[in-house]
Amino acid sequence: MAQQLWLLRHGEAEPHDAREDAERRLTPRGERQSKDAGATLAALGVELAAAYTSPRLRALDTAKLACEELGVEPEVVDSLSGDWDADDARELLAGHDADDAILVVGHEPDFSQVVFDLAGGRVDLKKGGIAAVRLEGTQAELFDLLRPKETEAIAAGFTAPT
Repeated sequence: MAQQLWLLRHGEAEPHDAREDAERRLTPRGERQSKDAGATLAALGVELAAAYTSPRLRALDTAKLACEELGVEPEVVDSLSGDWDADDARELLAGHDADDAILVVGHEPDFSQVVFDLAGGRVDLKKGGIAAVRLEGTQAELFDLLRPKETEAIAAGFTAPT
């Protein structure tokens, strides 16, 4: 089995001029996108070994909301705050078993570049969107790309187990 890297871009946030960048909060729409992302991953049966997040407030809150559905507690990784790259992704994955899946919550343009550098795919990762890359040895493939409207539709049909 191969490792899976699930990349979740933070949900919609306040405008850039609302406050200092690291402190920008999610909008109500961003909160819904975050919850939908978690519900979607749960509905897809994704079992995470770990979740990592940027320390920027909008990403941290996205991670917390998404991970409520997934039974994992997100861990802050400072490098996810900016200039996160494929080597950083491989380093996170190196701490996990060969068949583990991890979730990483962060920012653009880093995530699109990581997908390209690992798998050669060009993606436009929307706020609240998810991209998934399967890695085995030196090979990698993009195997899922979900826009927020798709996660909303999937989440609407998913009811968490009680």
